[in-house]
Amino acid sequence: MADDAIHDLTAGYALDALDSHDEERYEEHLATCERCREELAELRDPVAALAYGATSPAPPPALRERILEAVHAERSNVVPIRRRLPAALGAVAAVAATVAIALGLWAASVSSELDRERTLLAILADPEATSIPLEGANGRVVVTDTGEAALIVSGLATAPPGKTYELWVAKNGEMLPAGVFDAKRERDVVRLTRPVPPGSGVAVTVEDDGGTDTPTGDPIFSAGI
Repeated sequence: MADDAIHDLTAGYALDALDSHDEERYEEHLATCERCREELAELRDPVAALAYGATSPAPPPALRERILEAVHAERSNVVPIRRRLPAALGAVAAVAATVAIALGLWAASVSSELDRERTLLAILADPEATSIPLEGANGRVVVTDTGEAALIVSGLATAPPGKTYELWVAKNGEMLPAGVFDAKRERDVVRLTRPVPPGSGVAVTVEDDGGTDTPTGDPIFSAGI
């Protein structure tokens, strides 16, 4: 393995995805490479957060409330008379259908979240990805050779009430929106919704909730601009 190539193993090491030979070589290299130690420290927290986040979350409280409301609504229609048994069975079927739909929507939400996390892990683990340090904040932007990108940022304060952080791809003098996010952890990992072509940069501004099509202020931090 070429000396330069061993730097590309950092994400794989953070994900515990290296074979024993590469792992041993990387650990020997890590002892003398400050750059890799810094990158590994930045990657390990978000990778761990994504791994724990991949476990199925509990159904949201609103789901339980919707199910109970359906049960209570249908219970009033059930009359304890034998000849009304078909109506009672119909009420039970209606409740069961409501529960099935609610659980199906929740499961779809969980599946979508897992897909997003797997995509982020794939970006971080790509040995061919480029890592661009942030200017104005602690972290970096990781960009694959196909343009998929993820922001890793540490110590970002929660956005003010009514505000959100918005990502931008700076391309040929234009600022193109690439997603919004809130700071939730000591170290946040966010996938950009727009590819980052070669020669482009990434910036973050503070905008009104929901984001905008054009930045309303100067970037608070950036990468590659």
